[in-house]
Amino acid sequence: MIFVKLLMGATAITGLIYLLDILILKRVRAKNQKPSLIVEYGRSFFPVLLAVFVIRSFIVEPFKIPSGSMMPTLIAGDFIVVNKFSYGIRLPVWNKTLFKVGKPNRGDVFVFHYPKDPSIDYIKRVIGLPGDEIKYENKELYINGELIIKDFQADYRYDVNAYSSSLYRYFKGGPYRLEPRIRQDKELIETLGNSTHSLLENDYVASEDGKFNVPEGHYFAMGDNRDNSLDSRRWGFVPDELLVGKAFFIWLNFSQFN
Repeated sequence: MIFVKLLMGATAITGLIYLLDILILKRVRAKNQKPSLIVEYGRSFFPVLLAVFVIRSFIVEPFKIPSGSMMPTLIAGDFIVVNKFSYGIRLPVWNKTLFKVGKPNRGDVFVFHYPKDPSIDYIKRVIGLPGDEIKYENKELYINGELIIKDFQADYRYDVNAYSSSLYRYFKGGPYRLEPRIRQDKELIETLGNSTHSLLENDYVASEDGKFNVPEGHYFAMGDNRDNSLDSRRWGFVPDELLVGKAFFIWLNFSQFN
């Protein structure tokens, strides 16, 4: 959010300089006189900033996955691209919808502003749509009374510390690498709508149960790492006005170069 505000401010300032130069300053400058340094920089940076602002605000936006709540679909360190056009054209910063284009489908991986603190962006999977009844009990998911079938895929071993947002702790002024902490989950295959995806469960972690009725204009979100995700089971529903876009592409993860 801070970056968006800074980008919008920089675009507005350089745009104003660009406009003033075309309408006034260019006319009053002596022939062959060079523009001032501020005007020259403003004219140079404005087209670049405007292009970045338009693309990032209305078309696509990059995000970095900070934690392992969406494993195995997305892991900490993944850089993803989010389609901001999927759920409508929205005003940057205010996030007000200008044009309705589409709406989230069950099974989408979507980015939204965290309802408890809209300055933070979250990424989860759409589980419940407006009007749905969601029940999660003993690690079983029911949507409108229908049990969602899961099929066992494989055992999934991973280092919890390596795939969390706390890979390094700063201790006495220097980075301290956490010792490996191996965890073994079950990888399962689940189908929601048109989405078939993997999820993780751990038999030794208590099921976070609950029954939820999704109100109109809201969505129920859960992480694919079902026993290690802070989601709608804890903090409630995602209102439509906090939607950012649909994640559709992983373009980089630095761990691939290890």
